[in-house]
Amino acid sequence: MKTNSRLQKDVQNAIKWEPLLDAAEIGVIAKDGVVSLTGIVDSYAKKAEAENAAKKVGGVKAIVENIEVKFPSSWTKADAEVAKEVLDALKSNYSIPDDKIMVKVEDGWVTLEGELPWHYQKEEVERVVKYLTGVKGLINKIKVKSELDDAIQKKDIEDALKRSSIYDSEIKVSVLGTTVTLTGTANSLYQKEEAGRIAWKTRGIWNVKNELEINYEYDFY
Repeated sequence: MKTNSRLQKDVQNAIKWEPLLDAAEIGVIAKDGVVSLTGIVDSYAKKAEAENAAKKVGGVKAIVENIEVKFPSSWTKADAEVAKEVLDALKSNYSIPDDKIMVKVEDGWVTLEGELPWHYQKEEVERVVKYLTGVKGLINKIKVKSELDDAIQKKDIEDALKRSSIYDSEIKVSVLGTTVTLTGTANSLYQKEEAGRIAWKTRGIWNVKNELEINYEYDFY
C-alpha cells in the first residue's frame, strides 16, 4: 500500500528514468490514486512518454494529463507542412495502409480518421506520428474493422491472457459477435490497458470494451 506522497515520488522517479524525458520538466501530483501531470515539453513524444511512464507505476488508477507542448521558434511549422510530413511518414511505413487514413491538422494538433483491419496498425500510426517535429497533440479516431470472418473464440483470448506477464484470474472475458468485453478487476492501470491490447489481437475483432476496474488498496495519510 502506498501513501499519496509515496505514489508521487514513484511516478516522478519513473518519469526521470526514461531517457527521452531526462531534460523535461514534469510536475506530478498524486491523490487517491489519481495522478496529475503538468509542465512544458518541447515535443509531443515527450508528452506521450511521460503519460506512459506514469501508467506503469503500481497504485496509479487514473491519469490527468495537462502537459503543454511548446516548440522553440526554429521548430515551428505551418499546419500544411505538418500534414505533408504525417502523410509522407505513413506512406513510408509498409505496415500501414495509408490510403485508408484521413489526416487533419489544426494548430499543430493532428486528427486521424478512417478504418484499419488491425489494432496494431492503429497503434503504429500513433508511434509514427508522435515523433514528428511540429506535432503538438494527437487525436486518434481510427476505427478497427477486421476484414476476416473468423468467429472470435473466447478461449483463445483467455489463453493469450494466461500466457502474458499481466495475467490475473480476476479478469473475465465475454464475446458477443465481433465485440470482446473484459470485466473484473485489474491491480493497475497498466494491467488494465495491457489486457485490452492483448484482446485487440484477436482475429475477427471490431471492438473491445475494457470494463476492468482497478482494485488497488490505498492508504491516505
